[in-house]
Amino acid sequence: MVIRPASEADIAGILVIYNEVVRTSAAVYTEEEASLDNRLKWYADRRALGYPVLVAEDDAGEIAGFSSFGDFRPWPGFRLTVEHSVYIRTDCRGQGLGCALITPLFDEARALGKHVMIGGIDAGNPASLRLHEKLGFERAGTLREVGTKFGRWLDLVFMQRIL
Repeated sequence: MVIRPASEADIAGILVIYNEVVRTSAAVYTEEEASLDNRLKWYADRRALGYPVLVAEDDAGEIAGFSSFGDFRPWPGFRLTVEHSVYIRTDCRGQGLGCALITPLFDEARALGKHVMIGGIDAGNPASLRLHEKLGFERAGTLREVGTKFGRWLDLVFMQRIL
């Protein structure tokens, strides 16, 4: 498995993983799948800000996962805080890709002068919560019933790491 910066050619693979997550989990609080144009714009917006988009490429050259970060909130007082995301293809989970895709984001964020990285994680995802704790994130709080998907209320755990 190789971790590398994404290119525009990787966006179709990123889209497949993202839409799989939308369909099958509460990791993204939407039930509407993204279009290729939507993911291309997301990628272009990240790159325009100098923010990384990383991919894990498997031995067959397929995208096995991706990670990135963006602004935490749009107001100037939050300019040194970013919120990251990481998504792994279902058949590649449990192989250490989460660590491999998140860890390089720390140096990328520091290089941009960022001070804090936030992760918003569904409370019903214990594997992701454990992963973030392993990577030095601390639980900052739980927002109860702030999301809804699959006909049920969802709790969101905010985790943070001082960079």
